[in-house]
This record gives sequence, C-alpha cells and structure tokens, in this order.
Amino acid sequence: MSDGIVLVVAKAPVAGAAKTRLAASTGAVAAARVAAASLLDTLDAALRTPAAATAVAFTGDVDAAEERAELKALLGRCEVFGQRGSGFAERLAAAHSDVAARHAGAPVVQIGMDSPQVTPALLASALSRLGTAGAALGPAPDGGWWALALRDPRHATVLADVPMSTADTARATRTALVGRGLDVASLPMMSDVDTAADARAVARTVPDGRFARAVAAELGVSPGEGTR
Repeated sequence: MSDGIVLVVAKAPVAGAAKTRLAASTGAVAAARVAAASLLDTLDAALRTPAAATAVAFTGDVDAAEERAELKALLGRCEVFGQRGSGFAERLAAAHSDVAARHAGAPVVQIGMDSPQVTPALLASALSRLGTAGAALGPAPDGGWWALALRDPRHATVLADVPMSTADTARATRTALVGRGLDVASLPMMSDVDTAADARAVARTVPDGRFARAVAAELGVSPGEGTR
C-alpha cells in the first residue's frame, strides 16, 4: 500500500469567523484563539504521523488569523490547497477528490480542526485499518464523526449528499459508504469541540498541549484541572 495522507480540512481561526458557537459564550477573539490552538495541535499530530504526508484543504485569510506566525510555519510543512464547493459536504468531497488527483493510489484519513486530542498513533491506526477495510469511520458523541479514512478517497463523492452537522451524520455517512460497496471499519469514538463545555472536557484529556493552555487562558481552566 502507498504511504498514506492525513488530510486536514480547516479554516483560518479568524475572530468572528471561527467557532461561532463557542464565541457565543466566550467572545469572538477568545473563540478564535482556542480554534487556533486546536488547529496547531491537530497539524502537529498530523505532521508526526509515521509514513504519512499531511495535506490541508484550507479556507480563510491566514494573515488575519490568531497565532498566524506559528500557523504559517506549520502550514509551510504541509501541502496546502484551497477548499471547493458551496457547502460543507461538497467541500469535504472536493478535498478528498483533490487529494486523489494529487496522490493517486494513496489512502487518506481525513479529520477537521476540532479534535486537538488526536495523536499520531491514532491517525496511523486509522490508516492501517485500510489494509483490510475500504473505509473506517470515527464517530463523535453528538452523532457526527471526527475522522473518515478511505483506501480510495474518490469514494468520498458520497459525502456531497450526506446531511452534515446533524445527530444522524455518522450513521448516514456509514450507510452511504456501504451503499458504495465498502466495508466500513469503526474507529474509536472521540469528542470534537463546539462549545465551552466541549473545550473544557477535551482540554482535561490533553493537559500538556497548546489547546489546554489556550482554554486555560481564555476560559479560565487550568491545564489538567479535573484529571485527578
């Protein structure tokens, strides 16, 4: 099997445009700073995944982003291309299609920027599942999913017809992939970050990362609080 690709679908963490649900309780700047830390930790994990390259489908103005200097440095180590499509589902499908065109035959594991607790080992494990399955899906407690691995990313065309950000998104995604003739393996369930409660809970699981430090600074929660 070809070396794999970790595909990160991300937007610039710009105040007022990033993490709007979180911003409702924390303010736009604080939410963007938390989003920036989440993206930086995610990119760091992707770049440290063994035998895998990192591609980033990106949208937004990085020059207006929080933590722009460090973000530019990490993005400089990735293959970055723009997002395409009129809605989130279309953009996901297009990102997979673009990776397939750039890296023919390479398996892909796609994540967003909302799971800063992801690790290189977990991403490598997701790619390894593609040795025996055509796809692997990592569900989230809210009914969505945090990761989708595909042996052939061209199958992600089915995502364009899956309703996103609903309590049924993971089930609908699995059904669409099975309808494509794929055997879909299961990845561990993992929370993403949409609200302040999510941010605090995830920060407690990764107390040593940028994300926990940002949550501590912006939401007043100390890294490691509640872990004992």
